[in-house]
Amino acid sequence: MRPKHVLLLGLMLLVPVLAFVFLYTFGTNRYALPTFLPDHVDSTLVEGKWRRDTVFHQLGDFTLSSQSGRLVSQKDLSNGVYVANFFFATCPGACPRMNSQMARVQEKFRNEPRVKLVSYTVDPEHDSVAVLGRYAEQYGAIAGKWFFLTGDKTALYRLATEEFKLPAPSGAAPGIVHSQNLYLVDRDKRVRGIYDGMKPKDVDRLMTEINVLLYTYDHNQ
Repeated sequence: MRPKHVLLLGLMLLVPVLAFVFLYTFGTNRYALPTFLPDHVDSTLVEGKWRRDTVFHQLGDFTLSSQSGRLVSQKDLSNGVYVANFFFATCPGACPRMNSQMARVQEKFRNEPRVKLVSYTVDPEHDSVAVLGRYAEQYGAIAGKWFFLTGDKTALYRLATEEFKLPAPSGAAPGIVHSQNLYLVDRDKRVRGIYDGMKPKDVDRLMTEINVLLYTYDHNQ
């Protein structure tokens, strides 16, 4: 075989290898998801040197009633990821649009048991189990897939302001907390994405990043 042909063959074999290395190295970093809600900065000793690392907030446990009357806690969401939002049933504009986007997420992952949806009411005095049952039906919420949760007002207020770090409403007494955000929570109960629930393109990105997390879990056992 002529040297020219050997060189050409070598280049043909080298290109796929280089492409694989590029995708493996840069592709992995390209789709690594950030973590949100930093708690504090901690220092750890690594090989004789102190390294400062950010410690991110891990969502605390809760026990609330779903639209079926069943009690739901973080343990019921521990086998995968979930998408969370805050709403109230009498909200006239933003909440229906936001929950319509949540319904899109449900349909996308209808057959993926590791993906669940959680909608916390911020008006539990009005949003009883019966009210949430009717509300959930409007959006075709699948039992065991999409939970609409209500319960103690103080517990829900703490969940919104201390766990998800939503700004407290003005005034001395706790009031209704407003947010149009959707939150992607991983299996370690850390927030890995925050999205505008009023923007379909943002929700498209949310669905892509859910797949990224699931892929990570499947390939990094």
